[in-house]
Amino acid sequence: MKTLITKITLAIVTLFFIGEGAFAQQVSQDRDLQYFRSQDMTGINVFETSKETDVEYDGFKIRIGGANTLQFQALENDAAGPELEPNFNLATSNLDIDVQLHRGLRMHLRTYLSSRNHTEAWVKGGYLQVDRLDFIQEGFLDNLMDKVTMKVGHMTLNYGDAHFRRSDNGQALFNPFVGNYIMDAFTNEVGGEVYYKDGGFLAMLGLSNSKTGQSTIKSDISTKPSVYGKLGYDTQVNQDLRVRLTGSFYRNPGSEAVRLYGGDLAGARYYNVEGTGTTTGRFAPDFTVSGFAPGGPIGGEATAFVINPFIKFQGLEFFGMYERATGQRATETESRSFNQYGAELLYRFGSDEDFYIGGRYNLVDGELANGNEIEIERFNVGGGWFMTKNVLTKVEYVTQSRDGFTGPLEGAGFSGMMLEAVISF
Repeated sequence: MKTLITKITLAIVTLFFIGEGAFAQQVSQDRDLQYFRSQDMTGINVFETSKETDVEYDGFKIRIGGANTLQFQALENDAAGPELEPNFNLATSNLDIDVQLHRGLRMHLRTYLSSRNHTEAWVKGGYLQVDRLDFIQEGFLDNLMDKVTMKVGHMTLNYGDAHFRRSDNGQALFNPFVGNYIMDAFTNEVGGEVYYKDGGFLAMLGLSNSKTGQSTIKSDISTKPSVYGKLGYDTQVNQDLRVRLTGSFYRNPGSEAVRLYGGDLAGARYYNVEGTGTTTGRFAPDFTVSGFAPGGPIGGEATAFVINPFIKFQGLEFFGMYERATGQRATETESRSFNQYGAELLYRFGSDEDFYIGGRYNLVDGELANGNEIEIERFNVGGGWFMTKNVLTKVEYVTQSRDGFTGPLEGAGFSGMMLEAVISF
């Protein structure tokens, strides 16, 4: 099956690039799309897409893109996990198809061609983004659509700002470090989002079905929709200074599984640390247990909020995080909470800011279902070089420790060097 999918994918890409006629010319010529975040260096520090665009609509267009990433890992486990040796990890790859369907109407589709958690190519998800309503009638409600954007699909929930800077399988160009945050708020669910953007002001409200794997089968505990949103302000104060501050919330009133922190099906970036599973090196609050436990499925509810400041003064860049997630299993009488703190400080330099150095601090603390008070702490120090706007090389030293855990994770931690190469286009 994997061989068949690979052959089909190669055939489609070949047809896009060497096919004859006007359709192929649209692919090979102007690849700029409206209201689109570039997947190269120019997409760094782009969050939600702007309501301003200098790209004129002149017909149907397809953009074929992708990303490939490879790490050389030289990490050591402290207590838990196997003995490691310096070597290469699995190369991960994405295939992106973006289509300009009409003025202000765009589709995005991402496929994981190679990922840690799956042996076959599979579609991560996609969405339809609506910035204009000309497909109804030319100029229809343009005054409203100057400030409103709508998205619908099987897509990444826009909760917080860290997901704009994280590694998404093969796409690791926007992440200045190798790993993502310990409590990684990233999930793909079927849902819809409505944005209001006015100058630097941003408001968003979203609704999702709370499932990463789609199914219409009703379990003993039905899945309830998740509601989430964001408020923020982003302004370029002057040529040297940009300031952004956002606050996001998420609420699931009770489902068999809440996937906000467990939705990254591509697997964690640090391989075989603190165990052998694909989720090692990170942490998901245990408010729910997916599947059927003795006596039936264990459901739960969760509420989360996060505040993200971002400041860039010339080449100096700061990104911060304070997050709190609270919830409980259906079998618990009292809720528990976890806190996450994060801070990144970078200095970008060079003629086009094609070099950077910096560090990240990340801390998670809270209470497990067994009553243990736990703490996970991580430091990253490193830098990167954009050899071209599409090619990035990174180096970092990372160290992580756990405290308060019992069983296999007692005394767990890891440290060492990582090298990563990224190609994104």
